[in-house]
This record gives sequence, C-alpha cells and structure tokens, in this order.
Amino acid sequence: MSDTRSSAAMPPLPWLIIIAGSLIALMSFGPRSAMGFFQLPMLADTGWDRTTFGLAMAVQNLFWGLGQPFFGAIADKYGTWKVLALSSLLYAGGLIIMSVAPSPGWFYIGGGVLVGLGVASASFGIVLAAFARNVEPGQRSMAFGIGTAAGSAGMFVFAPLSQGLIDAYGWQEALIWMAAMMFIIPFLAIPLRGNSNSGSQSALQYKQSIGEALREALGHKSYLLLVAGFFVCGFQVAFITAHFPAYLRDIGIDSSFAVLSLALIGFFNIIGSLASGYIGQRYSKPMALVWIYIGRSVAVTAFLLLPQTPTSVVIFAIVMGLLWLSTVPPTNALVAIMFGTGHLGMLGGLVFFTHQLGSFLGVWLGGYLYDIFGTYNPVWWLGVALGIFAAIVHWPIREQAVERPELAPAE
Repeated sequence: MSDTRSSAAMPPLPWLIIIAGSLIALMSFGPRSAMGFFQLPMLADTGWDRTTFGLAMAVQNLFWGLGQPFFGAIADKYGTWKVLALSSLLYAGGLIIMSVAPSPGWFYIGGGVLVGLGVASASFGIVLAAFARNVEPGQRSMAFGIGTAAGSAGMFVFAPLSQGLIDAYGWQEALIWMAAMMFIIPFLAIPLRGNSNSGSQSALQYKQSIGEALREALGHKSYLLLVAGFFVCGFQVAFITAHFPAYLRDIGIDSSFAVLSLALIGFFNIIGSLASGYIGQRYSKPMALVWIYIGRSVAVTAFLLLPQTPTSVVIFAIVMGLLWLSTVPPTNALVAIMFGTGHLGMLGGLVFFTHQLGSFLGVWLGGYLYDIFGTYNPVWWLGVALGIFAAIVHWPIREQAVERPELAPAE
C-alpha cells in the first residue's frame, strides 16, 4: 500500500540535504561511468590489453557490491559524514594509483579495489539512507528518485568533462584532476552528517543490534524476494552496458548508434528515476516493480523479434532508459518501510550487493556464451526470462513494516 496523505499535508523536503546528497551521488557515479574514455589512451601508453582493463572494471564492480553493506553499517553506527569523507580518500587514492600504475597488479588495486570501495562508500546505499532519516515516510520514494536521477546525471557531466581533460592534459593528468575533485565530497557531506539515531525520523526507529537486524531481515520473506529481484536488475543493465555496442556491430548497425543509444539510455534514465519516485510515492511500490520488469522483458522481446533498424535501436534505448534505474527508488523505499531507518544503510547495501553480483554475472556470461554460441541471443533471452522471474517474485511482496513485539525509541 502507498501513503495516502495528500502532498499538502506533508512538510517540505529538506532541500539542503537533498541537493547535497544528490551532488555527492553525481560525483561518485560520474568518474566510474567515464572509465571507458581512458581505456584506449591508457592501453596505448602501457601496452596492456583489453582483458587487463576489463578485469580491473569487473573487480571494481565486485568491490563496489562487497563494500556496500559494510559501509552502510558503518554509516548507520558512526555517521554518514565519516563514511563519505573516507570515500573521498579511497576514490582519490584509486584514481591516482591508476594514473601511475607500473603494472596490471597496481591497476587492479587502484582502478579495481580502491575505486570500487570509493563508489561503495558514497553511492545509493549511503546517500539514500541519509535521505530516509530526514524525510517523512510518504516522501521517501520521491526523495530517492531525485537522488537516483542525480547519480544518472553524473554520466552526462563526467563524460564530456573526462574527454575534455584527456584532450587537454592527457589521460594521466586527467585522472589526477578527477582525483582532486573527489575532495569536494566531504564538504558536500556536511548537511548529511549524523548516524541512524539522528534526523527527524529517529524517534520512530526500532532499537536493534546489527546481528538482530540481519536475522530479522534474512528471515523476512518480502525482503528476500526483493533481494532476488534486484539481482535481475543488475544482470540486465550490466549486460546491455557492456555488450550492446558489440551486438549492434554484429547485426550491421553503424557504430555511431551505439554511442547514441547509450547516451539516450543515460538521459531517459534521469526521467525514469524521477517518474519512478513520483509513482512510488502514490501507488503500490511492489506493483510498480512488477511492471518495470515486465516492461523490460517486453521491450527486449520486441527488439529481438521485430526488424532491427537504427530507428528500432533508438526506440529501444529510450524505453530501456526509462526503465533503467527506475527500480532503485521503490526498492530502497520498500526496505525503509519494512525495517525503518535504523539499519537502512546496511540492509539497503545488502540488497545492492546482489545487484552487483547480477552485474558481474551479466557481463561475464554475455562474453562466455557469445564465445560458445557465436551470438548474444541466448543471453538476451535469458534476460527476458529473468525479467519475468523478477516480476513474479515482486508480486507477493508486502508493502508494510515487519511485525515486532514493541517499538523502542533509539537513544
């Protein structure tokens, strides 16, 4: 069920917190989304191959996922500002090591491990948990939509910025400039300071230890269904991101449409995230997720079965962009509804960890099955089937708080 109070009864959103958190999301997602611009100049200077670069990016995604629940738990207990300040050090350190890495091993440490942990400690799980502590429950979906859209906007800001820096200074100095930008994050994080016991919603929290919160969540059917569904989201979007340009070449579509399609996905992702937050604030969040996953499967099926032309590529990119990260606002809002905000950073991070496992599998399986069958079609159809599976598992999710014996205010 969704919040039925009218928007007129709601207090205004804490815009300073929303804007600061959105800028952090933009800063944390921007550099990692622009890594592809560094691939060719870096490999040309170092003599490494694309497998080396690809493995570093896979390690980055894996550590992004692994770090989310841990950094979320730290933010819940010790404060968001401390985690975001740590993020700036990890992120900047990783980018600097990338710029001077003398061997692939150092590249994996900098561009893989450290940048991955830097993103994990400043991304959705951290920022949206801070939002949740400071907005009314009925406003969270919209606030989450704004934060998600800002992360998507990072692709637009850092794509031309990164290319411009590379053209002006070379890829190594461009990475140094981007590393310097990460030190803006601690200043942006000041309005988000505080832990799970602070914020306007702290009086509504249920007092639990980390272990109790984990046992409760892992024993809650709706949470486990949500975790399973978000794995599918990661699989689908990572496969398309990594393999769509190559797929278009295989079917004879000009490479310029690969660039255009990914740009369209990024742009309409912003619109889709905002729309998802708006819809989730007014209607059933589980049903919104059901229709998002059904929409993805229908879009892929139509794209595969209908004549594949430049026009169909553009239409597919627009539709998928609208559905791209539109899963994030209702998914995080459901976690907050089920368990409150006391351990939201950790529990939301655990959900996102499964997303990154799906991402890793989607990227790897796309290449593996292509090498076996000589076509991406098996993975496309697997994604369609997984989308139907995700729609099914979201259907019985209950949009309500878990039953607890008593409500103990946080100290």
